This record gives sequence, structure tokens and C-alpha cells, in this order.
Amino acid sequence: MNAAEELLADGLHEIGLDCTPDQRLLLLEHLHLVIEKNKELNLTRIDSLEDGIYLHIIDSLICAEQLKSLGNSLKILDLGTGGGFPGIPLSIVLGGHVTLLDSISKKVAAVDGFIKQLHLDSSCAAICSRSEDLARITPESFDVVLARAVAQTNVLIEYASPLLVAGGILCALKANVTDDEFEHASLSSEICGMSIVSRETIELPKGYGHREIIYIEKTGAPSIQLPRRNGMATKRPLGM
Repeated sequence: MNAAEELLADGLHEIGLDCTPDQRLLLLEHLHLVIEKNKELNLTRIDSLEDGIYLHIIDSLICAEQLKSLGNSLKILDLGTGGGFPGIPLSIVLGGHVTLLDSISKKVAAVDGFIKQLHLDSSCAAICSRSEDLARITPESFDVVLARAVAQTNVLIEYASPLLVAGGILCALKANVTDDEFEHASLSSEICGMSIVSRETIELPKGYGHREIIYIEKTGAPSIQLPRRNGMATKRPLGM
């Protein structure tokens, strides 16, 4: 293995995730594509290979083992995918089908290019849309909604609820969650027919930072009509 492969293999081992050599090479190829594309399009503030391994690949995969327990052939939505994180790494490791959603067309075009170059066309699709619009077109279509550093948790709950099947899971990947944010999330969950299942903490390898993962299950029908009008989730957030 070269130095980058060794770094990635060590990082994956530290979070307890086994990947094949082919999977590791695909993960690194995706990261290389993002770093190269970032020279012309602002996809990430991270421009070094080592930082990207920990802050993009490893950070994207800290929930992989938990998602594996939900079963095979999951339909996953990556909400606000940016450069394809966490959706593409999770597609490489988990399989199933991942829809990568972003409202910025240039980012979606870039991610679509990554999918083609990585030969992931059969397992990934990039879509330019707002989450509210997607929920109107294909409601209750996903087993898992992923959100990594996108918005406050109460807002994510509102976005996810109309997109999830009954029993589906929102996996919110966060850097830090304040007591206020968690309380607002609990109140928003009640309104949106969701229930917080667990709140986990993890430290990224080599001191790359603290992470929290909140899993929220769709357990019933919301008490209001969802989705609301575009932008209402952030302008008048639920649970506040």
C-alpha cells in the first residue's frame, strides 16, 4: 500500500470498519476527484489528502456499521451532498442505492461526474432539488436520510419526515450538539411524527475532532402538513 492507502486503512481500523482493498481505492479516488475539482469549484475548504482522509472519508463512514444493521438494499438520501460526502463513501461501503441531493446545480453536475468516473451509476444518482420539492414528487421513498453538517437538527427532522418510509431513519452527523439544539430536536420530532432513538459520540482518529450522531426514527404521522412551503423550515423552525 502507498502512504494514503495506509492512512486510510489505519483510520478505518480505528473506527472499527472493515473495507476491501478495492473499496479503499475507490474511496481515495473519490477524494482525489473532489480535491482536483475544488481548484475550479468551491466544494470543500479541505485541500490536503491527509485532512480529506479523516475529515471527509472517515467522517462520512462513522455511521456505516450502524446503518449496516438496518439491512441490505437500503434506499438512502444524502441531503445537501456538496462534493458527495457522506453519500458516495457510504454507497461504496454499504451498497444499496444512494440519491445525492443538492440545490446548487454546479455541485450536482460535479457529483454526477464523480459518479460516472467511479462507475457507480448503478448505485448512485445526483439530483438538483430542494428537499421540500423532492418530498412532493417522491414522498416516503427512502429508508435512510443522511445529513452531514447541513442544518440544525430540528430543521433536518422537518426535511426528513416526509421523505422517509414508516420506520425510516434520519442519521444526523454533527460536530457538536448543544443542549438547546437537542431540546429543539425533541420538540420538532413530536410534531413531525419522529422519535429520537439514540445520540452517539465519537472522536475522529489523530485528534481530528469530536462528532455526534443522532438517529431519529419515523414512528408516526406528523401533526402538521409536511412539507411546508420552501424555506419555512429555516425561517420558522419547528420546536423553537
